[in-house]
Amino acid sequence: MTTSREQRPLPDGTRDAAVARLEQENAQLRYAVGSHAVVDQAIGVLVAVHRIPPRAGFEVLREVSQHTNIKLHTIAEMTIGWALGQSLPETVGHALGRAVQRCSWRDDAPGRRG
Repeated sequence: MTTSREQRPLPDGTRDAAVARLEQENAQLRYAVGSHAVVDQAIGVLVAVHRIPPRAGFEVLREVSQHTNIKLHTIAEMTIGWALGQSLPETVGHALGRAVQRCSWRDDAPGRRG
């Protein structure tokens, strides 16, 4: 038995609406996966450069994002660019430095769990 992959529109147009909704969802998921990969790479940069745990690397990115009102994935892209020799905007550089210092201080605190 063979089936046709050709989509036949329904009389009320519901197939077109469903296909459009699924295409939009697919695009959103692709964006999310790409964004997540960039954030993971930026966490790796922070872990390598500042010798902080990955959990702390994410907290640093999140804190910088909140303090600068710049989306997390954009901060991550800037961090990766910085590791490749690009300069950071001054406000982002300052926020990043402060966040790393706060993170390092918390990680050195007595009684912390590893």
